[in-house]
Amino acid sequence: MSFAEYGDLPFDEAIRFLRNKLSVPTGRWTDVWKQGHDQAFMVAGAAKADLLQDLRESVDKAVSEGETLAAFRERFDEIVAEHGWEYNGPRNWRTRVIYETNLRTSWQAGRYAQLTDPDVRERRPYWQYRHGGSADPRAEHLAWDGTVLPADDPWWDAHYPPNGWGCSCHVVALSPRDLENMGVEVQEAPEVETYEWTDPATGEVHEVPKGLDPGWDYAPGRSVAERTRETIERKAAKLPDDLGENLRRHADDVADQDPGPAPGDQD
Repeated sequence: MSFAEYGDLPFDEAIRFLRNKLSVPTGRWTDVWKQGHDQAFMVAGAAKADLLQDLRESVDKAVSEGETLAAFRERFDEIVAEHGWEYNGPRNWRTRVIYETNLRTSWQAGRYAQLTDPDVRERRPYWQYRHGGSADPRAEHLAWDGTVLPADDPWWDAHYPPNGWGCSCHVVALSPRDLENMGVEVQEAPEVETYEWTDPATGEVHEVPKGLDPGWDYAPGRSVAERTRETIERKAAKLPDDLGENLRRHADDVADQDPGPAPGDQD
């Protein structure tokens, strides 16, 4: 099931997140690490600028126009043939990784920008972790399904989804009335255990929370959302009161838009 087939529509924050990135040629997938992906667009092994630009344009169509995985693969084949790119891995696997990783992280980053707006946080101060619905789920992701925590709980800093390759888990914001109607309560954050992962190329050892893939223990879009909110507040503070309030209200109105469930069909 692809992004377009799933029925989702692109939304401004997700598109803007992708388009505001800088293109960074790389040799390995670890060349850009964790929240560095908030600022950098990369495709592992795409070290030439023109190749990376063509790949980026193809990813942009997937995010902004809802282009299907099948269409992305056709475009990918054309790019590979034109540039003579020798990439790693089988074609179907590699295209799915590029396509789904960019769609899901862009979607979740855009959603993070919406959910962390101060007005939204005031009305809906709780987040619930929702499993993506995979038939073969990660045990930890399934265990976290339904967990309700305050939106500012530090657990989200590492566990805001996606939490690994192919993860389609997502977060739902809830109000106190939502909790009452659903018959659920705010919980304590799940215990965090870690494992060591060693980068085979550099030998660097990373402590990774169990249930997360290496490099995925961060909240996509968090650094961008925080910087955007700071910019809005600085600009609003310099305006007359009514204009400053209008600027804040416009940002709040944008944040209230709900694009629906996260794209994807895997855990």
